[in-house]
Amino acid sequence: MIHFRRGKLRFILPVALLIISISLVLRLLDNPELQIEDIMERSMGGENSVKQKPDHHNDGPSAVKCGLADPCPKNDFAFKIASGAANVVGPQICFDGKKIIEKQTSKSHPGITIVVIEEATGELIKTGSYNMWNGDVRELIKFVNSTANGSFVLMASYDDPATKLNEDARKLIAELGSSYISNLKFRDNWVFVGGKKTIVKAYFEQHLKNERSANKYEAWPEMIEMEGCIPRPDLQVV
Repeated sequence: MIHFRRGKLRFILPVALLIISISLVLRLLDNPELQIEDIMERSMGGENSVKQKPDHHNDGPSAVKCGLADPCPKNDFAFKIASGAANVVGPQICFDGKKIIEKQTSKSHPGITIVVIEEATGELIKTGSYNMWNGDVRELIKFVNSTANGSFVLMASYDDPATKLNEDARKLIAELGSSYISNLKFRDNWVFVGGKKTIVKAYFEQHLKNERSANKYEAWPEMIEMEGCIPRPDLQVV
C-alpha cells in the first residue's frame, strides 16, 4: 500500500505541475504585460492580486457618463439627447453625466426644449421649454437672444416643434450652427447641439421628417437619439 501511494504521488505531481504551467502560459498570452509574480501572488490569494491593465480610454470625467455606447476621451464633455416620442413621452437631455431634462408625459410642452451650458466649465446655465404648437415664439426668441456668448446650446423637439417657428427664430437657431432648422416642419423630430460664439466649434444634429407613410407612430415619426463628445476648450486660446 505504501509503494502504491508513492507511485500515485509521483504520477499526480507532474500532472499538477503541467496544469499549472499551461495555466500560466495561457494567462501570459492573454495579457503579455502581466508579470509571473502577479499571477503567482493571485494564485496564492495575496492581497495585491493581479491588477488589470489600466484602461486610459475610460479615465476622466466623461468616462461612461450619460450612458454613451463608447466613452468619451478624458477631457471631453459627454452628451446624449433624445427627441420626444409622439405626443406621449417628452424629450431627454443629458450633459456630462447630469440628466438635465428627463422624459415627462404630462408637463412637456409640444415644441422645443433647450438646455444652455457654460462652455468653460460644463455647468448648467438655464433651461427652457417653448410651445411651438399654439404658444408665443417671442418667448423662445427672447431666451436665445439672452443666452450668453461662450455657451453650448442643446435642443430637442417634442410633438410639434415648427408650427409657430417663424423666420426670426429659425435664423437665430441657424446662427447657433443648425443646418436643418430652415426645413423643420410640423411634427418633425429634431435634436441639435450647437454654440453661441464658443471657442470649440462643435455641431451635432439629426432630423427625421414627419411622413405618414414612413412614420412609426402614425402621425409622428420615430423618436431619435443622438450622443457624442465635445472637446473642452483651451482657455488659453484668445
